[in-house]
Amino acid sequence: MRTEEFNVGEYVDQMALLLDLQLRDEYRDGVVANFERISAIANLVNSFPLPEEIEVATVFEP
Repeated sequence: MRTEEFNVGEYVDQMALLLDLQLRDEYRDGVVANFERISAIANLVNSFPLPEEIEVATVFEP
């Protein structure tokens, strides 16, 4: 369980600096909104319980 809130705006700013990405101001809000959606989806996926005895598949076959 996380004790601190994930700051998406700060993450986007730091990643832009790290990647030397010139993120223009008019696009930043859209990028932050998309990362907020990605974060919500990731939280849903990560909250799904998996049994301890499950094994990782080496090949995905739908």
